[in-house]
Amino acid sequence: MAQRLDGRQLAAALEERLERVVAERLAQAGRPPGLAVLRVGDDPASGVYVANKEKACSRIGITNLGAHLPAETPAAEVLSTIQRLNADPAVDGILLQLPLPEGLDEGPLLAAIDPEKDADGLHTLNLGRLLKGEPGPRSCTPAGVMALLAAGGVELSGKRAVVVGRSILVGQPMALMLQAANATVSIGHSRTKDLAELTRQADVLVVAAGRPRMIGAE
Repeated sequence: MAQRLDGRQLAAALEERLERVVAERLAQAGRPPGLAVLRVGDDPASGVYVANKEKACSRIGITNLGAHLPAETPAAEVLSTIQRLNADPAVDGILLQLPLPEGLDEGPLLAAIDPEKDADGLHTLNLGRLLKGEPGPRSCTPAGVMALLAAGGVELSGKRAVVVGRSILVGQPMALMLQAANATVSIGHSRTKDLAELTRQADVLVVAAGRPRMIGAE
């Protein structure tokens, strides 16, 4: 019988736990935790993602301290905004919403985020920490997948895992997290020959390629 991994149910349980943690530690901390989601431009999907993140923060008591900059904002101004958020003691986490408008290079901007405030785990230092198995912020979507698998009681040790997608945002960190859980991991992508055959070998298949219908019934 197929097992359904319910992400909405898990998210609701995590929110309930985090709401309690925030409330319990508020007096000691002297302020609520703060998350700054920095959005540049008007990508429709990004607008939905950011709105959902801000609503979730509000539900559990995290202050929204982000900014929405016009698409034509120069890189120097985006960088200045990141530096201001780095220096703001009320900001505990910074998330640069991707993709950025054409003409803005995400690399230098992600590198400018304080590694300790890097909510998406995309700073080079934090990716290195992930590679070495050291504590640090983790990429959100792969961390969510791992939490979902754990909540569903899916045993990963010794299993064959296939990740379809090799982006630094999801695919690469996903593979590293599965490997850290003692799975044997292969990465497939749009140029993999006979992708269907590779995926059929998987005990666990994670698809994060950003292209619909890459995985067929076969």
